[in-house]
Amino acid sequence: MPCKQPLNMVAAMLPSRPRENAGTLEGHPKLRSEIRMQKRANLIIPAIILGIILLAVAVLYFAEPAKSLPSFMPGHESGSSHHHVKHGIAALVLSAGCFIFAWFQSGPKQLSN
Repeated sequence: MPCKQPLNMVAAMLPSRPRENAGTLEGHPKLRSEIRMQKRANLIIPAIILGIILLAVAVLYFAEPAKSLPSFMPGHESGSSHHHVKHGIAALVLSAGCFIFAWFQSGPKQLSN
């Protein structure tokens, strides 16, 4: 079904913005000095602990065949000698994500100019 209103009528309905500082941070309502990442220092230690646990899980997936995995872990198959490399890669990526999150949370509270 084609549009019944021409595009210029639709554009006329949209609010217009001043274009004097287009493409720069100067015209933006939040200047560079006002942009801050919210810090949660109480999440640093749990992120590091979770990263260490996920790193151990990744090593377990790489080192042990499916029959030797604990029964509560995904990928456990009795009698199978298959190694779950994809599970190990996923655990390794999540571990790196936890460590990177903790690293960013431990940074300075303000941007330095």
